[in-house]
Amino acid sequence: MSMANQDTLTARDFDALVSWWRDAGVDCDFVDDATDWLAEPAVAETTEKTVAKAKPKLESAETPPPQKIDLFAANRPADLASFREWWMSEPSLDAIGPRGRVAPRGNAGAKLMLIVVDPEQGDTEKLLSQTQGRLVSRMLAAMQIAESDVYFASALPRHTPMAAGAVLVQAGFGEVLQYHIKLASPQRVLAFGANLLPLLGHDAAQEPASLEKINQEGFSVAAMAADGLDSMMAMPQLKARFWRRWLEWTGT
Repeated sequence: MSMANQDTLTARDFDALVSWWRDAGVDCDFVDDATDWLAEPAVAETTEKTVAKAKPKLESAETPPPQKIDLFAANRPADLASFREWWMSEPSLDAIGPRGRVAPRGNAGAKLMLIVVDPEQGDTEKLLSQTQGRLVSRMLAAMQIAESDVYFASALPRHTPMAAGAVLVQAGFGEVLQYHIKLASPQRVLAFGANLLPLLGHDAAQEPASLEKINQEGFSVAAMAADGLDSMMAMPQLKARFWRRWLEWTGT
């Protein structure tokens, strides 16, 4: 390109050029010299070694793993109605207190128990009442399952962004969720969100598709784990994958 042409390069031309490279898959800056991105800075390494030599070792230097909390230590609800009351009033469930919690909904023995990690932001009187709930309604319509045949539940009583499954297990919510499933006694369980896997007693390192059953104190139920509803809304291809797995799981 001549200097004259460079001088007359317009913003539209520049945008088109950048878009072309982006479409080609080139969206990063590259250099000829190799870089070890995982290497620790030399100064930091020297400082750490110096501090380690100067600092005496203590027998209790390692922090012990957090102890699992028993949320049922005070009382364990005997039936589903008691569980709902406990869910909405038990102080140990969180530091905020009962205000703002969202109750599960549905009847025991439902055809399907649908579980999410936490209520949607904006849920008040009804679990899954916002955009994720509308997606669920369309899914159930396609599955030919009435909402009255579904038990809706969450692993946490209120909207909790960035909730980590392993942390929730240590906080005792895995035992609570599995006991909740036993009390609800559904015919099938559909769990949305990878963070639910540890709470269901499933190894998080394994594929969600490997979850087939949930067992809790003599109760066993067929289960399917799926991507989170928020992920499905952001990536339509996940909806197609979910639908294929649903058809395989139900044999329809």
